[in-house]
Amino acid sequence: MRIVSNGMLFGLVALAVFPRNAAAQDYPNRTVTLLVPFAAGGGTDLLARAVAQRLEQRLGKPFVIENRTGAGTVVAAGAAAKAAPDGYTLMQATSGTMAMNGAMFKSLPYDPAKDLVPVALVAAVPFVLAVNASVPVHSVADLVKLAKEKPLNYGSGGPGAFHHLNAELFSSMTGIKMTHVPYKGSVPALTDLVAGHIQVLFVDIGPALELIRAGKIRVLGITSAESAAAAPEIPPLAKAGVPGYDTAAWQMIVAPARTPQPILTRLNAEINAIANTAEVAKQIAGFGMIPIGKGSLGELDAYAKSETVRWGKVISDAGIAGSQ
Repeated sequence: MRIVSNGMLFGLVALAVFPRNAAAQDYPNRTVTLLVPFAAGGGTDLLARAVAQRLEQRLGKPFVIENRTGAGTVVAAGAAAKAAPDGYTLMQATSGTMAMNGAMFKSLPYDPAKDLVPVALVAAVPFVLAVNASVPVHSVADLVKLAKEKPLNYGSGGPGAFHHLNAELFSSMTGIKMTHVPYKGSVPALTDLVAGHIQVLFVDIGPALELIRAGKIRVLGITSAESAAAAPEIPPLAKAGVPGYDTAAWQMIVAPARTPQPILTRLNAEINAIANTAEVAKQIAGFGMIPIGKGSLGELDAYAKSETVRWGKVISDAGIAGSQ
């Protein structure tokens, strides 16, 4: 057996560790790409651009947005998972990316738990329970009663979309059955809700606000445990007839696995600080989201894992596991 001296061992360790530490201390020294899984102009894109702009200001190097759309965030997530783990490719991931796709898709080009690591939890996206204005209900209790008396349809942005899973969770917690009508996105679903082709829709609050205030749809509650700053008059469903109901989609910046820990730690601190500035918090609220900007790397990893278990059960109970 060959014996390695302490000096030789130190040298080997130094070669392995010092380049990573040096890279972290120098980070960033060139352009960083932030992959966004949806088209420009949507809420996820606007949020990513707000964060990227501030990161560029704080860290002194460009943070550029690259929109990689398709397959419910899978295209962007697959690209992020395969990127070099050096901190120069990040992704604006969603709860679907990290906690739902593993149960929804028969196969994925990435493993959420092994190929991507949480960096910062930026915002939550509450949904509202809305009905067509002609539906004769004005409370959750009214809706539950009506659903037990006659068939009701609810829309979603597609099988396994957050609109769909919110409705499935609501149905299971209230003991009702409604017929699912999937659409190719939330916009056509919202359009058909206004037109009366569907009676019920869980929809993110941003695009619904104008219709709510114009009286074109009626809202019975918001999915988050607390009211949103964008619409403080909408009560949480947990206080409006469904105790314990508490959901929100979330927006989390992630990096390829094996990205050096010092880089992850720095990004976590910087993004948390950005999300907690009054200017950015107000901007996030304007998108119909709730600013978060807190949580260590370990806490975020644990949170993503707990959400994976939670939504995996909802998906399994709804009979839609592996449906895509």
